[in-house]
Amino acid sequence: MTTTLEKLERLDEPILIDGLTWREFKVVEQLLDSPGIRLSFLDGVLEIRRMPGRKHETAKQRISTLVDLYLEDAGIDFTPTGSVTLEIETGKVKREADLSYELGANRERPDLVVEVVVTSGGINKLEAYKRLQISEVWFWENGRLRLYSLGADGYAEVDRSFVLPDLDIVLFSRCINIENHLQAMREFRQAIQSA
Repeated sequence: MTTTLEKLERLDEPILIDGLTWREFKVVEQLLDSPGIRLSFLDGVLEIRRMPGRKHETAKQRISTLVDLYLEDAGIDFTPTGSVTLEIETGKVKREADLSYELGANRERPDLVVEVVVTSGGINKLEAYKRLQISEVWFWENGRLRLYSLGADGYAEVDRSFVLPDLDIVLFSRCINIENHLQAMREFRQAIQSA
């Protein structure tokens, strides 16, 4: 059975194709370069996903807004790098985070990436980010934020951010879950400015 792009647009779960070399992946990547599709690669496995829908994008934008507010208030020099493509041929990895941030000037790679999880399955994202040497990865799933910090043995789940140690994670998560965007911004801004 052949999977057409039309069929792919209706899928919620990723399509996984195993057994590709890096070179084969790069050829397929060129062939599938079209709007609405996101590709990731790890250890010979190609993950093909359709671009996320409203629920995903709303959560992503809320997180982005709150992180930006926090970084501005804290006076932290940062560059939001969005869903920048990160890849290392020798590590056999390519990944695009939902959000990413370089904290400080002249960074080689993001210090923080954020993944908003609406569907399950696919490649091991933490393994991909470990090879890309991303200091911290946040996952937002089912109204909950999980933080992972990179150490010598890989990622460990943590209660506090190491790259943003003064960020109140409970407040941050609560504000992400507020239904109204403006209200979430106002409550978060008021709380961090009065802290």
